Amino acid sequence: MNTIMNRVRDKVIPVWEEHGLMNETITVMAGPLTVEQAIGTPDGEDFPIQKGKEKLMEACFRDERGQAFTDHYGNYSGTLAQVVSLPLDNNFHRAVFVATLNAVSRSLGKAENTVHCKDCGPKDCAQKLPAYIREKYGNCRITQVGLQPAMAEALNVEFELRLLDLDPDNIGQVKRGVLVEGQETAAEALEWADLLLVTGTTFANGTIDPFLSEKPVLFYGTTIAGASSVMGWERFCPQST
Repeated sequence: MNTIMNRVRDKVIPVWEEHGLMNETITVMAGPLTVEQAIGTPDGEDFPIQKGKEKLMEACFRDERGQAFTDHYGNYSGTLAQVVSLPLDNNFHRAVFVATLNAVSRSLGKAENTVHCKDCGPKDCAQKLPAYIREKYGNCRITQVGLQPAMAEALNVEFELRLLDLDPDNIGQVKRGVLVEGQETAAEALEWADLLLVTGTTFANGTIDPFLSEKPVLFYGTTIAGASSVMGWERFCPQST
């Protein structure tokens, strides 16, 4: 199956080969960060990483850092040739590839903002989002995919908004004034929207494909930094570094 992640990998392999990276003895480390290391102490306690279901893995390459949110985390060390040879069949392998892609893309000057913001960053990011969307897309109906609570709160004030999430603990709950919907209404919520606002974590967990349709898509977060650069996708992540 020609998944989106396979397409991205097929595009980056020749770039890495061109720069002579594949055959170098390069060690890429990806390890789970604590909540405080990842996002500090943001406003509120309802961010997914604070619930312990996801962690931010970080790859380091030539003094540059790249990250990926995942629910299947651990440590990995290997060459870039080994990384691109990993079967992308589980969230751990996908997270290793994505974090590596982000770090290498940043090292090559092809991506930026690959390190998650901290403390007030998520709230400041969310406060900038409504104006950004209104300028780019006008007064549109938005379906947000993935719970970034500060974004949901900010958007719900100015737009018609629906919110989808995979976490069963969130589905059916009202988060920051917005009802969280699940798989049962997902197709209808996606069809209803004029704009899809999609977490970059969908790239790392292999669920991104359904969101890439004819509808405008705005990705957010550090996880999808490298892939957005490779594929030309629009990404909103102003507070990351």
